[in-house]
Amino acid sequence: MRQDPQRLSFSIDARDGAARAGVVTTPHGPIETPAFIPLATKGSVRGLDVDEVEALGYQLILGNTYHLFVNPGPERIAAAGDLHGFMNWDRALITDSGGFQVFSLAHGGVADEVKGSGRNGGHGSEVDITEEGARFRSPRDGRELFISPEVSMEVQAALGADIALAFDECTPFHVDRDYTARSTERTHRWLDRCTAWHEEHGPSGQALFGIVQGGTYEDLRRESAEYISAAPVDGIAIGGTLGRDKAEMHDVLAYTAPLLPDEAAKHLLGIGEVDDLLGGIALGLDVFDCAVPTRLARHGVALAPSPETRWRLDLRKGGHVGDRSPLVEGCPCPACTRHDRDYISYLSRAEELTAIRLIVLHNLTYMRELTTHARRAIQAGSFEAYRSAVLAGAAPWAAAAAQAG
Repeated sequence: MRQDPQRLSFSIDARDGAARAGVVTTPHGPIETPAFIPLATKGSVRGLDVDEVEALGYQLILGNTYHLFVNPGPERIAAAGDLHGFMNWDRALITDSGGFQVFSLAHGGVADEVKGSGRNGGHGSEVDITEEGARFRSPRDGRELFISPEVSMEVQAALGADIALAFDECTPFHVDRDYTARSTERTHRWLDRCTAWHEEHGPSGQALFGIVQGGTYEDLRRESAEYISAAPVDGIAIGGTLGRDKAEMHDVLAYTAPLLPDEAAKHLLGIGEVDDLLGGIALGLDVFDCAVPTRLARHGVALAPSPETRWRLDLRKGGHVGDRSPLVEGCPCPACTRHDRDYISYLSRAEELTAIRLIVLHNLTYMRELTTHARRAIQAGSFEAYRSAVLAGAAPWAAAAAQAG
């Protein structure tokens, strides 16, 4: 680990068990932790203007290196200054390495997302992984593309991220231990190339996070945590496959999180369900990103204090006609304070874009409330009580009020 306040600093303000409340300071402002990060995958938080994202209280968003590399390309974004200038976002920005998307191409999910609406255009999605990097064809237009540690760092430099992530190989859960071990070792060698490029060419104010890999194997996770912790990075992320189900994921995180340096800012990649986020905070993790809040909105699903339905309220199902109650009682979002379930359900079933916007506003408000009250509970020494109340079905603000009362 390195300590360079020109790039990034992290301070811990309060602790409650392993959970901690802190502040990550970047050139574009502070991020109070624990924090959820909305995804601006293609340079936009789905359906929202950056002013709305900031008004929701978010201090950090995540841009997707792979998608922005494919289209519109780093040169076009750099011509606008960087991604801050391109999307007119003046707060902190983190970019992923592109590794997850590149190594997911062969499995179809990312390819379908890039192409959109099932239009495959006949383009393949095979990935040729070598020590040098990954070569593949763009699912968008069939161009041959290549990403290496150096290319990933160069793209993230052009994007102007406050926090860049090292290029890694993200192995799926079904590969065997031997492949996972070789992949993890390659990720470590790629990290060395990322840090070398970043030291020589990286923007002076840009921090670099290394990514702990190792699949579901405790010894590999330990080796990876030790390697990343000893590298000249500004923070640490936990990535890769975390298991086939929640139980295995919780086990992997439980033995991985304590291996990381206490002074490091810690980011859990791609995890942001309500219960998983609270579990990560309890383990001492600080920052979380996930597509769930915006992805659910596309399908008419709002976050709600309902553990039995995985904190989901499906507005496209029947039963909402004539329902004048808000999506969630007491929620301060525009959808809940100005509209009712009947109206938003109608809009969603009619596939009106307004429905997506309203539910995105609600879901991101819900995640903000969840982490804001978690931070306050840590400061008050009542995090476990707060967590238990939320997991039992209380809304974040109600759980916080119960602790305060």
